[in-house]
Amino acid sequence: MIITNNNEEKSQTQQEKPVEQNEHNIDLTLRPQQFADYIGQETVKKNVSIAIQAAKKRSEAIEHILLYGPAGLGKTTLANIIAREMGVGIKTTSGPAIERVGDFGAILTNLQDGDILFIDEIHRLNKSIEEVLYPAMEDHKLDIIVGKGPSAHALQIDLPKFTLIGATTRYGNLTAPLRNRFGIIHRLDFYSQENITDIIKRASTILGITIETKAAEKIAQCARQTPRIANRLLKRVRDIAEIREHAQITPETVAEAMGLLEIDHYGLEPTDRHILRTIIEKFNGGPVGVQTLATAASEEIETIEDVYEPYLIQIGFLERTPRGRMVTDNARKHINSAQK
Repeated sequence: MIITNNNEEKSQTQQEKPVEQNEHNIDLTLRPQQFADYIGQETVKKNVSIAIQAAKKRSEAIEHILLYGPAGLGKTTLANIIAREMGVGIKTTSGPAIERVGDFGAILTNLQDGDILFIDEIHRLNKSIEEVLYPAMEDHKLDIIVGKGPSAHALQIDLPKFTLIGATTRYGNLTAPLRNRFGIIHRLDFYSQENITDIIKRASTILGITIETKAAEKIAQCARQTPRIANRLLKRVRDIAEIREHAQITPETVAEAMGLLEIDHYGLEPTDRHILRTIIEKFNGGPVGVQTLATAASEEIETIEDVYEPYLIQIGFLERTPRGRMVTDNARKHINSAQK
């Protein structure tokens, strides 16, 4: 089980200056530390900011928060910003990592008043953990069974008044009782091209890279409207610029990097194109059930649904119908042009 505790606050000056770090530390540095640096998701930011201000005014813990949407849009980053804005600690874990009730009880009892518990992939909590979570969220009580058989008895432990922030890519997979216990629920949407361009420019400043505006826009075009992917692509383009000894990143540098990575101007990777070609060539464009598609494309169902499908639907290349998945005319044209 992975648990991290983050109470550190960094000034904007510290965040923005170029650093020489390993890949993991670079990823942490690129993450915004406050709302002022968090680009995009304006509606979510405004609503959460109001909730934070109101909670602080009442000297209370903020209500339980559920954040959902495709991967890579900033749910973890937002949870850490909320903790910093509230001035409290945050402990982070994930649904699959919590296997035993005793382990979860230890996490809850080690929280302080006002602390935030962030559970990523909360839809993957097992049923026994979820049952323990209900009274913990509502009444701040931990109900556990001590002993076995006839000698077993219930024990109730008072918990600190903590805030649970849950993150999920599968909102529909949450049970209604769990979903209904969150007071604040927000969906994070894909980012606009302008937002992604701004994120790339901010990241390049932190990394100490000079980048032309058109080059930043070209990376943004390939970033699938997702900040995590934008930052990953920027680092790969930086590698090309360094080995070519270019003083700055130009559109030509980006084009070379995207060619090596086999990413086209829509941001489609080889697997995206393979999925679309499979539907076109083996199922005449669909409809085809996701299980059949996964078998034909040699991919996991969860990978198709969580990683590839949301973006393909977002750009209008794939449709979900009651009978299965179908490619659109735009997808056919793009795949045909890519094969020429």
